[in-house]
Amino acid sequence: MFGLIPYRDKGLLTRDHFSQLMHSFLEDDLFVPMANGVSGSFQVDLRETEAEYIVEADLPGIKKEDITLRYENKYLTIAAQRNETQELTNEGYVRKERRYGQFQRSIYVDNVVEERIAAKFDEGVLTVVLPKSDKGEKRRGNIQIN
Repeated sequence: MFGLIPYRDKGLLTRDHFSQLMHSFLEDDLFVPMANGVSGSFQVDLRETEAEYIVEADLPGIKKEDITLRYENKYLTIAAQRNETQELTNEGYVRKERRYGQFQRSIYVDNVVEERIAAKFDEGVLTVVLPKSDKGEKRRGNIQIN
């Protein structure tokens, strides 16, 4: 009986919408807010070399004094806050916008010499260098079972 009723797409939920929803649910980080706007997250890259881990975080529009960096319990936590006001006056129109918010990211990084962690902030990019503690020690691939 339902096969005889004409179907009209009312834009509610199509197969493509469902696929995108499932992809974002299964693939994306559910606990990180949207990266757009102020109340969001920020992009972080983690690289590994033989001697160190290098973390680069994009923090455009953030001042150095508004960034907090902490390494505790094998987690590197980068927190930032933004509080800015912009006022534009043009031909009798006044527009005043305020943007503020806090956001943070935590990354698990093990095997680090805490005393030698170094960080720099240049042109909106925070770079954190975390030296490894066992540079010369090679890790075994397979574990023998007795």
